[in-house]
Amino acid sequence: MLFKNIDLIDEHLQDLKDMYVGVEGDTITYIGNQMPADTARYGRVYDGKNKILMSGFYNAHGHTPMTLLRGYAENHNLQDWLYHYIFPFEAKITDADCYWGCMLGIAEMMASGTVSVSDMYGHMQASIKAYIESGFKVNLCNGLMDFDETPFSQNRNHLEECNCFKLYHGAENGRIKIDKSCHSVYTSNRKTVEELAIYAKQTDSIVQIHLSETQTEVQECLEKYGVTPVQYFQDTGLLDNFVVAAHCVWLNDQDMDILAKNNVVAVHNCMSNLKLASGVADIPKMQEKGIRIAIGTDGCSSNNNLDMFEEIKLCAVLNKGVRLDPSAITTKDALAFATQNGAFAQRRYDCGSVKVGNKADLIVIDADCPSMQPVYSAVNNVVYAANGKNVEMTMIDGKIVYEKGRFFTIDVERAIYEVNQAKRRILGELQK
Repeated sequence: MLFKNIDLIDEHLQDLKDMYVGVEGDTITYIGNQMPADTARYGRVYDGKNKILMSGFYNAHGHTPMTLLRGYAENHNLQDWLYHYIFPFEAKITDADCYWGCMLGIAEMMASGTVSVSDMYGHMQASIKAYIESGFKVNLCNGLMDFDETPFSQNRNHLEECNCFKLYHGAENGRIKIDKSCHSVYTSNRKTVEELAIYAKQTDSIVQIHLSETQTEVQECLEKYGVTPVQYFQDTGLLDNFVVAAHCVWLNDQDMDILAKNNVVAVHNCMSNLKLASGVADIPKMQEKGIRIAIGTDGCSSNNNLDMFEEIKLCAVLNKGVRLDPSAITTKDALAFATQNGAFAQRRYDCGSVKVGNKADLIVIDADCPSMQPVYSAVNNVVYAANGKNVEMTMIDGKIVYEKGRFFTIDVERAIYEVNQAKRRILGELQK
């Protein structure tokens, strides 16, 4: 495809007017302010008048099949929410439920400009089937838990991750990646985490974790181990790996220094943290410490949508209000968190920006509407004025997966039907 006369947010997050961007196969091969000489090799020519072309979003922390729980168990704190509502509901979810919940979540993300997600959930084979069929990108893990001192080598979640790593890691030309995981300090034991740290190092894997999400989590860790969750994971050796840590709300200065020293990527889940009353992560301070920040939606049961535009805007304004500082997070910062840094968190080093040689993970935003006019800065409008409904096209690895309300790889009506069937069945089982 050749995009012509389109406004571009480039690799430096600069606004460029009336540009030409060429895609061949899965790669961006041309960027310029003039029509390339040989246009025939690009096939379709897309007129970009009043459109904005930019990198798609990389959702750095999610639980995609939790579309099944959208709107379920509201107005509870994290501990009550998890143990009294979410975990019992999830115990009833089947592979088929997970597949359709995942498909519904993928469709929602595609339609709102997301091209890839770091996903932590069980029923991995069912999710992988959905990701392969849909053409979406994923860094998938299970969320290692250990409540009963089961040896690491026999842990069900670990065994599922191992099996999927052998079968699918790097599949679909790298679209599918299998990470390792530890759900949290409060759902695991020290011996398991120490063995996970060694295994992740041996396999050179990304490790996804929930970290210091609530004040209660930190307090209980201090009482049980005498250290904060960050210090606990450092002591176990887990932070010696490439770690992507979701939430990071309750960090002290020493915690931040440890994360910076170990090059941990901190994922800001601002909407989820506010909805569950977990608190507000001090993103500007983490930036000052040199910590790389990415953005994630978390799951639909704690958000309740997967629209990254909403997360980007909230991320940009939240710490302004908390700090009484309008410069706390810039629009370029917020956009980089959702694109370049999100791709980095997934080790997708040829993704996350519109650059010759990078993968063609692109979105087109329609600026020809009342809420997007006038345009002084495309970056400012994307961060503060746009939402998922402004996305006109989503392209992943050079393939259009969504355009103007049409999904080319997902039967959305079937997904909605199947998810509602699962909801009714599971609620019935829980009421018995």
